[in-house]
Amino acid sequence: MPHIPSPAIAAVGLVGGYAVARWTKKRPLGGVVLAVAGGVAAREWQQVAGGKAAAGLTGAYVAAFAGSHPLAKKIGAWPAVFSVAGGVAAASWAVTRGK
Repeated sequence: MPHIPSPAIAAVGLVGGYAVARWTKKRPLGGVVLAVAGGVAAREWQQVAGGKAAAGLTGAYVAAFAGSHPLAKKIGAWPAVFSVAGGVAAASWAVTRGK
């Protein structure tokens, strides 16, 4: 199986979770996508950068999901989702690069 970088996994989880929830009109299904991708990313973060980094990045992932909701009221849903996904991907890249 090819290796998918954790920044991509995290970004796809946030964007994909929102997309599934929006297009299926089933928020729990979007939550499943969000949770599965978050779990895969967390496992990768733990393997690459250790437990503390994984905990911090997982916290950032959850905070990004929560923060996208109030941000969406200011800038729109898709821009908010892409913004937080980019932020989490950047944080993931910064913590895991070169490891």
